[in-house]
Amino acid sequence: MPHALRALLPLALGALLGAGPAAHAASGQERAQAAGSSLIGKPAPALTLTTIDGREIDLASLYGRKAVYLKFWATWCVPCREQMPHFERTFEQAGPDLAVIAVDAGFNDSLADVRAYRASVGLRMPIAVDDGRLADALNLRVTPQHVVIGRDGRIAYVGHLVDDRLEAALAAARAAPADAGAGARAPRVPVLAELGVGANVGAASVKREDGTAFPLKDPAGAHSTVVMFLSPWCESYLASSRPERAAACRRAREQSEQLAKDAGRRWIGIASGLWASAEDLAEYRDTQKVSVPLALDGDGTWFRRFGVRDVPEFVVVGPDGRITARIETAGADLRRQLAAR
Repeated sequence: MPHALRALLPLALGALLGAGPAAHAASGQERAQAAGSSLIGKPAPALTLTTIDGREIDLASLYGRKAVYLKFWATWCVPCREQMPHFERTFEQAGPDLAVIAVDAGFNDSLADVRAYRASVGLRMPIAVDDGRLADALNLRVTPQHVVIGRDGRIAYVGHLVDDRLEAALAAARAAPADAGAGARAPRVPVLAELGVGANVGAASVKREDGTAFPLKDPAGAHSTVVMFLSPWCESYLASSRPERAAACRRAREQSEQLAKDAGRRWIGIASGLWASAEDLAEYRDTQKVSVPLALDGDGTWFRRFGVRDVPEFVVVGPDGRITARIETAGADLRRQLAAR
């Protein structure tokens, strides 16, 4: 095991219950198990991952031959870092009957962030950055989220903690009989066409917190709509590890509240469902006194549809339903940025 990871081991063993962004609400294990309950026993998805070194891993080619251990994580995630010594040790001891793959969730993480973290602790397992498709197929709701796939190509376990349940699932997955036809039966994950500038959102609408539909195109065809993509925990959880990102989230919220008072545009905030439930979003709204209408993107559909990988980000939909602008970096004067688009 690399020295940097070995140095972290005492911390990891004592803190595997590490808090995620929404530790005040349902625990990470509860969220992961709830998200994975509908997946257990089903064929794992077929998808080709590209590692940060450019190597392709065809998941379907592994099914039926060996067990597969996928771990969703992020560099900003405290429990992910705490669990990394266990993950690296599992990779080192895997043997020929287990594939161990780290899958960065691709949320508020750049390729440079992932490479820098790998170098800092000496990780050697294959690492890929998800484009949202695998997260969708495997109901990603927390980080870390462990997914164990048996040698029969079926999903055997979904969880959050490093504990006896995970170890038992890994042992059972490796002991399961091989199934030569598992890869061929694996359901293919389709490529989702992202909505870029110039695309028409048509009749698409999002469900607000109160359950009502909010059309992204102004039904009257009179005003533009500003869609603000956000995370309820960005300002607080990232304050120490990513202070610039946390400040950007706060700045975006504060400016949006002011600009939403203008009569010329419609506003809607879409919150990521990663580490966020309806209760978490309601608490964020009340604590921060947010008046902009909010919607929870529980399964990540809208983030994927618009190709959003970071928060805060803004998408402007014109009165005719066509996307006129994307603002990926909200500056100190969002009003000017919007006026220029």
